[in-house]
Amino acid sequence: MNKCLTVLTPTRYISILILTVLLFSCSTARHIENEQSREVHKQLGLNYDRKDNFALYKEAASWLYVPHVDGGSSRNGTDCSFLVYSIYKTVYNKTLERNSSAMLEKNCRRIGRHRLREGDLVFFNTGSRFGSYITHVGIYLKENKFLHASTLKGVHVSDLDENYYRKAWVCGGRVK
Repeated sequence: MNKCLTVLTPTRYISILILTVLLFSCSTARHIENEQSREVHKQLGLNYDRKDNFALYKEAASWLYVPHVDGGSSRNGTDCSFLVYSIYKTVYNKTLERNSSAMLEKNCRRIGRHRLREGDLVFFNTGSRFGSYITHVGIYLKENKFLHASTLKGVHVSDLDENYYRKAWVCGGRVK
């Protein structure tokens, strides 16, 4: 008789079966999450990187094409500050001010454009006043792109190097 043969008892068999199911289900779940993340990145016009904050990008993508409404505070219509307020509450569980200039003043530390990281806020003066008067806010994603609610296009992704936003730039803000 060969002493190397191991008899599979019912307990061993069940243990191996459970281990196999766990290994394959984790792998499948990771694969599905990666595919979802790639699709979200595609919707936002960004390159996929597994180190990205998937929760931020998924939430950002869920707001795409919501129309702009002055003072709007829902997915039926939003303004720039409510978009930022809502995403920060959902993704980071942080409550920000409801006004773009108050967000910078009370919730952020000013940073330069070269220091922007995923999730930082970007502030603009899109009005007729000169200087650092804040009239618009968005959320920096990556690759020079930010999500915001524009009066013409609703919620969408723009590039900081677009002439309009380059001229209107005031500062970045890192939420405290």
